[in-house]
Amino acid sequence: MNPEQHLKVTASHLGRLAYLYVRQSTLRQVFENTESTKRQYGLRERAIALGWSADQVVVIDSDLGQSGADSDREGFQRLVAAVGLGEVGVVLGLEVSRLARNSSDWHRLLEICALTDTLICDEDGLYNPALFNDRLLLGLKGTMSEAELHVLRARLIGGQLAKASRGELEMRLPVGLVNDGAGHVVLDPDLQVQDAVRTFFDTFTRTGSATATVKSFREQGLLFPRRLASGAHKGEVVWGPLLHSRALRLVKNPRYTGAFVYGRTQSRRLPGGKESRRALPREQWHTVILGAHPGYISWEDYERNLARLHENAQAYGAERTKSAPREGQALLQGLVICGRCGERMTVRYHCRHGLNVPEYVCQKRSIENGESPCQRLLGADLDRAVGELLVETVTPLALEVALAVHDELRGRAEQADNLRHLQVERARYEAELAQRRFLRVDPDNRLVASSLEAEWNSKLRALNDAQDECEQRREADGAVDDQHREQILSLATDFPRLWKDPAVPMRERKRMIRLLVDDVTLLRSDEIVAHVRFRGGATHTLRLTLPLSAAELRKVDPAVVAEVDRLLDEHTDSETVEILNSTGWHPGVAERFSPRILYLLRRTYGLEDHYTRLRHRGLLTLAEISELLGAHPSTVKAWALAGHIPSYVYNDKGQRLFERPSAMQRHCQWCGDPVPATPALRRGKKWCSQRCAQAAYHSRKRESAPSSYSSHVA
Repeated sequence: MNPEQHLKVTASHLGRLAYLYVRQSTLRQVFENTESTKRQYGLRERAIALGWSADQVVVIDSDLGQSGADSDREGFQRLVAAVGLGEVGVVLGLEVSRLARNSSDWHRLLEICALTDTLICDEDGLYNPALFNDRLLLGLKGTMSEAELHVLRARLIGGQLAKASRGELEMRLPVGLVNDGAGHVVLDPDLQVQDAVRTFFDTFTRTGSATATVKSFREQGLLFPRRLASGAHKGEVVWGPLLHSRALRLVKNPRYTGAFVYGRTQSRRLPGGKESRRALPREQWHTVILGAHPGYISWEDYERNLARLHENAQAYGAERTKSAPREGQALLQGLVICGRCGERMTVRYHCRHGLNVPEYVCQKRSIENGESPCQRLLGADLDRAVGELLVETVTPLALEVALAVHDELRGRAEQADNLRHLQVERARYEAELAQRRFLRVDPDNRLVASSLEAEWNSKLRALNDAQDECEQRREADGAVDDQHREQILSLATDFPRLWKDPAVPMRERKRMIRLLVDDVTLLRSDEIVAHVRFRGGATHTLRLTLPLSAAELRKVDPAVVAEVDRLLDEHTDSETVEILNSTGWHPGVAERFSPRILYLLRRTYGLEDHYTRLRHRGLLTLAEISELLGAHPSTVKAWALAGHIPSYVYNDKGQRLFERPSAMQRHCQWCGDPVPATPALRRGKKWCSQRCAQAAYHSRKRESAPSSYSSHVA
């Protein structure tokens, strides 16, 4: 051993611990490069030779299988922390590359070792970072270690790029493509997998949306394959529902065109140690070899699908140039352009009478600048006018369109039925395989036999379910037959009826209009001017009257006001409401009249209620007529119910107003009959006859002295 090395070791160093750092870059190196690991553990003897005892040597090997370029190493951080606390006298490592592969970690360790007077020992010698020459040498070693890693990576990546440029680099293939063992990429030999992938691309071409494709698979009960990339069953194909994220990956993957592509993404290591990937534009891809292997679609179809995804995404982006056809009632969704600012107009919906009414709004600048919308108008009348224009324009092509739709429906049904039939065949194969496994087992081994029997039963149930599903779907799709074709042909001769058929989904109407119309430019002034631009450049101008405002729609018809005014002359509020509802009158936007609506209507138009109208006719209240007749109010009520005094109900509580009696007429206080107009009446006569007077007299006697009066009468 070099004597100068012992001169660097002092008692202060020996009084602290010796840290031995052990690391291998990958787990494969840990299991295969065992000699390097033994050499690193052998540095314990080097520390003992320098003067440290065996119990003072601390071994840090928690970073085995981790790259030195990774800054997020638990063992290295523990080492740096111990050095910073002054607990370490020497740091041992087989070479600089074991401690760090990047200059930032290495020079930070050197700086801390210099501040805490900590030595660094490797296989070549012992160094004191506080000394200039030793620190210079350690810095050069760290730079060479980092450069070595760069050279190694450049060699590996160079080999990958060379093979990729020839299209020979083996890469993980998407589902539907496999390697044949001879280095060639071929279609998956499983016909069910092939049909599933073809059905996916056909459905996307038909619907034009990844979400609509996922919905179509779910509605038809179709499953989609995926290949396991890890685990005990790595490489096996499993079936499950189609997810939206997988649908997007399928559409964006160019391998389905038969092209070999390399360099679609670029990775970059973040400060936290994580790796970030970003997609590169097509012109920056390293290798693109068209026709390298069989595919499912053409390159033109792939570009068309990407363009459609881009258009769908722009419906939510800043430009909002287009969007996929949706289920809403707005026929011109994504096609309307503002005639003032040229921006794309968006759609809002309002609920009126239980129906969603579309409204086209130009709101981009209002959102950005906080201003009022540039233009906004209800779209029901506009959609109706554009639909009528299409009916007039497309009538000569109606027959051809209907036949094309029928053929597409039939082809779609046959394709889905074929895919379900393949699912049944796979379920039957799995059931037969489970049966063969069960028959090969020893019957006496009940533990294994019972498990295999349960698996066989499970596969039989799955086969039965698949067969039932296939039969049910086949019966449902059987509606597309020759009879249905005749119905479509008969319906195609009348395209207006086809367009207005409620069975046609709104999404399909939007798809039809996008085949014919590029955009519709709207300008609202005293009227609505719509410039419809058809495919090919032809234009047509529509002029529509402005739709009624919300206030105008809520305004009550003058005929309704006149009818209410007439009914209030003879009826109370509740009676008026009942008559109006029974005769079919409507109060503006509401469906039926109510007492509250009638009250607001009277207040708005200044209509008097039934009570006020009766008072204007001279009718008296109960208190007024009681005072006039000199009778008790209960007596007056009894006379009114008996019909002796004309009265009228004026509210919903049954309260009444009474007609004023003549000046010479009074009513008998005993029987209620009119009192004859005699001079006695003028003197305050209260009874109509002597009999009533006597009855009233005896009644008062009984009330004043009932016991004495009864004995006197007896």
